[in-house]
Amino acid sequence: MYAIIETGGKQYKVSPGSIIRIEKIDGERGNSCVLDKVLAIADGENLQVGKPYIPGAIVEGKIIRQGRGRKIRGFKYKPKNNYRRRWGHRQNFTEIRIESIKQNGEGTASA
Repeated sequence: MYAIIETGGKQYKVSPGSIIRIEKIDGERGNSCVLDKVLAIADGENLQVGKPYIPGAIVEGKIIRQGRGRKIRGFKYKPKNNYRRRWGHRQNFTEIRIESIKQNGEGTASA
């Protein structure tokens, strides 16, 4: 069983027990979180696709940690003008363990 969810402008394929890194959401380590933007759910042979989301479907997870990703460096350069700009960025993330996928308020699968 798996589900395709949307969070932080990105889509993720998740199944119970999987660990994913998503854009930072509020919450402390050990807290549970609910992701309700479920695009599709597949269990064995059945595939249910939302338009765009499946009403009543949720994915429950537990926050493992909050962190910051690797530094990404950028550089601008214009020849003959002595123009050089360098910058760096570290993106915040939340690491989540998927506990269960529920469809219409029913427990379909859990880890």
